[in-house]
Amino acid sequence: MKKINVKKGAVLQRKGDISSRVYLVESGLLRSYTIDEKGKEHIFMFGPEHWLVADSCEPNTPCQLFIDAIEDTIINIALKEDLLKEGPDLNALLRRLNTMQNRIIMLMSSNAKVRYEHFIKTYPNIIQRVPLKMVASYLGITPEALSRVRHELSLKK
Repeated sequence: MKKINVKKGAVLQRKGDISSRVYLVESGLLRSYTIDEKGKEHIFMFGPEHWLVADSCEPNTPCQLFIDAIEDTIINIALKEDLLKEGPDLNALLRRLNTMQNRIIMLMSSNAKVRYEHFIKTYPNIIQRVPLKMVASYLGITPEALSRVRHELSLKK
């Protein structure tokens, strides 16, 4: 793996790139997202410390996701092929798969409040590190709906 420092805002991958890179976050924060035909961002996942961030595209196939740094970040980069040879970090890989599975189920069946509560449990250390519009994008709700949910939850405390 190759370790590099990435500045906040740096784009590591663009939709359409041919890439087989996997990013293991040592410190900092990455995100992966797509942009729809109307120009709206839809955040797929966040990558805080010790998380893997990658596009699941096949080798030699255009990627579907953008990946960028939300904060100054130190990452370890590996090619997917190299990880298979070395043996992947199974804990990081299983955490990523579990997070994606839970998120898909949540988006299919849960209301905004449940989605937000799940986000807090999944990413307990990043809620203060990302703009609320990114949290809303990840949850698939508007920033206004997120504001209402946060207000409702604050009344219960």
